[in-house]
Amino acid sequence: MDLHQALKSSFLFSGLTEAELSQIQAIAGIKQYAKGELIFAEGKEATCFYIVASGQVKLYKISAQGKEQILHIVNPGETFAEAVMFSGGHYPAFSETLSHSRLIHLPKEAFLQLIKQNPQLSLNMLATLSKLLRRLNRLVEELSLKDVSSRLAQYLIEQSRQTGQPTETGVQLELDASKTQLASRLGTISETLSRTLRKLKQAGIIQVKGNLITILDLDTLNEMASGAKYD
Repeated sequence: MDLHQALKSSFLFSGLTEAELSQIQAIAGIKQYAKGELIFAEGKEATCFYIVASGQVKLYKISAQGKEQILHIVNPGETFAEAVMFSGGHYPAFSETLSHSRLIHLPKEAFLQLIKQNPQLSLNMLATLSKLLRRLNRLVEELSLKDVSSRLAQYLIEQSRQTGQPTETGVQLELDASKTQLASRLGTISETLSRTLRKLKQAGIIQVKGNLITILDLDTLNEMASGAKYD
C-alpha cells in the first residue's frame, strides 16, 4: 500500500477529496519500524502524530514501580498521538511497535495549518478525538470498577464484533496481542489472565487454542462484561 492509499484508508481522512488528500500527502512521510522499536517516549516534545499503515503499535505508561500498563493497541488505519496536536507540549505516554510496521508521520505545524484551511478535516479530527476519549473513559471505568473476569469478557466481546468469524459452535476470534500484553492491557498479570481463561474454558463459555478463542456462550459472557460475578 503506497502513501496515498494508506492516507485514504485511514478513518481520519475518510471524508476528504482526492485534492485534499494530495495536500496531506505533501506534508506526510512514511517510515519502516522494526518489531519492538520505540517510536517516542513519554515526556518527549510532541512534533508530529502518526497513522499505522501496517503492523501494530502499543501505547503504554510505566508506573513508579516499573509496571507497564497498556493503554491501547493501534491497528492499521488508526491514528495515535493526535491529541497533542492541540494540547501542545509533550507526549503523555510511550509508544512501541508490536511487529514490523510502516508508520505515516505528519508534522504538527504543517498539519495545523491545513486544518485552518479545511473544515472537513477539523470535523474528522474531532470525531477521532471523541472516539479516543470514549475509549480512555471506558478503560478507567473498567480498571476501577470491574474485576478481571468482567474486563476480559468485555475485551472478548469487542474483539468478536470487530474480527469475529461465525463457526458451527460459536464465534471465533484471534487475540490482537500476546497474553502478556493483553494482561497489561486489562490491568492484571499473565498468571491471573491464564487462570481466568482457564475458568471460562472449564465452564464451557469459551474454547482456547493458542491465540484463537471461540466464544461458545455469548449470553453468559455479556452478563460477565456488565459486571455480573461468575464463579
